[in-house]
Amino acid sequence: MGAVAKGPWLDEDEQQAWRSYLLMWKTLEAHLSRHLQREFGLSSSDFEILVNLSESETGRMRAYELGAATQWEKSRMSHHLSRMEKRGLISKVACDARYPEIVITEQGLEAIRACAPAHAALVRELVVDVLGDDRMIGIGEAADEVVTAVRKHQETCCPPEVRGDC
Repeated sequence: MGAVAKGPWLDEDEQQAWRSYLLMWKTLEAHLSRHLQREFGLSSSDFEILVNLSESETGRMRAYELGAATQWEKSRMSHHLSRMEKRGLISKVACDARYPEIVITEQGLEAIRACAPAHAALVRELVVDVLGDDRMIGIGEAADEVVTAVRKHQETCCPPEVRGDC
């Protein structure tokens, strides 16, 4: 069902669309990150971890599960979790397995409860309301298709060091 490849290079319209997409994503991500930092003292990485933990059924996850959810490498995850633990946002709790579970603390819950509504409102203002329902649905569908294509490429064409396995 995919389009027939035109060759290795993007044509002018494709190049323009790709660059517009990249500019949109970088601008939006930087703007949302600045709001999180200035208004709530959280980095976008803190927010991502807190969202995952707060949405888990038990408020706890293994580091490898967080790595899979965020697509971060082990080293980045380990360092970031240590920084969050020092700030009291998460704790590491020993369990039966080899590595501890990562648990959102009361302070972490308070932080996510404080910032999530404002963050969602800003996403609504800057993206959802600008694009409208039909285009949002289209973007969601297109995003799912791209993620599927990337995963297929990882499974069939990528050597392990490129794949990004957590």
